[in-house]
Amino acid sequence: MANKTTQTAGTKRSTIDRLGGQKFIVLLVVIALFIFFSVMSPNFRKYTTFVNILDFSYYITLMAIGVAFPLMTGGVDLSIGTGLVCYSLVGGYLIVYQGWPTWAGMLVSILMGCAVGVLNGCLVALMDLPPFLATLCTCMITRGLGSIIVGGFGISWPAAAAEGGWFRSIFKIQVNGTNIPIGFIWIILLVILMTFVLNHTKVGRYTLAIGSNKEATRLSGVNVKFYHIFAYVISGFFAGLAAISYSAIFATVQPGSGAGFELEAIGGAIIGGVSMSGGAGSITGTLAGVFVICMLKTGLPFIGLTANWQQIITGFVLIAAVLVDILKRKNEKM
Repeated sequence: MANKTTQTAGTKRSTIDRLGGQKFIVLLVVIALFIFFSVMSPNFRKYTTFVNILDFSYYITLMAIGVAFPLMTGGVDLSIGTGLVCYSLVGGYLIVYQGWPTWAGMLVSILMGCAVGVLNGCLVALMDLPPFLATLCTCMITRGLGSIIVGGFGISWPAAAAEGGWFRSIFKIQVNGTNIPIGFIWIILLVILMTFVLNHTKVGRYTLAIGSNKEATRLSGVNVKFYHIFAYVISGFFAGLAAISYSAIFATVQPGSGAGFELEAIGGAIIGGVSMSGGAGSITGTLAGVFVICMLKTGLPFIGLTANWQQIITGFVLIAAVLVDILKRKNEKM
């Protein structure tokens, strides 16, 4: 009887795995939310709503891809939200007030993200600070730094029709007056690239190994500190890319904002199957998880619910995702 039960359980697990596991479930949730909001509000079915969902998804997805790596080491990066705003403010300041070319401002945004990633990695991997505390400190630093540099005023990167506004066409172009969200193509390419990095390179394998058993990974001869730091550099790099996408989609970047952005990205990663305790995760699942967040963020106002309701509902969704992760780990130990 026990053997039959084990075989049945194994068959069930393999069937779910063939369907994509948690990623498949999250994809079904995205489809269900789309159907629900479409039925409840005909306006939700408009093309402009589809474009808005993608606009929100760009910067959240980029942050989520990056933060997935610290999460998979068993850590976290709380600096990506305020960091995004800081890098955008500094890059925009150099372009608008210092006359730098747009590409240079974009490069500075990315390099700043990487620099903060190195700082986070060193604080966590070399100085053994708790990831929550270390990245909370850099979150406060980046929030204040951006405001100081711009003097407390918002920054508007060059408009699409202005000189240097070409960068906006990376994410959205107009054809006969219709906005075409081509940024999703770049998102898909980055998801494919980082999926390869996670599954087929030392960076990905060692990131997961650190999250599974850091000490065993060190004893096996892996330079744990280097790869631990590198996970935070990846997070910072993608926060820099997110800063560019945010600047391209929205007209003005306001200092002091960005708090809460990191929770949307972390939430998307967790919903998509990245384990909070480390050692497991998926980039494609992260993309699906982000779309759950974006669907709620865009769809709830169409049925008359405010942003406060979005936070409550998203919180319950995250609780469900964490419970699923706990149950998965318990089943693996049995």
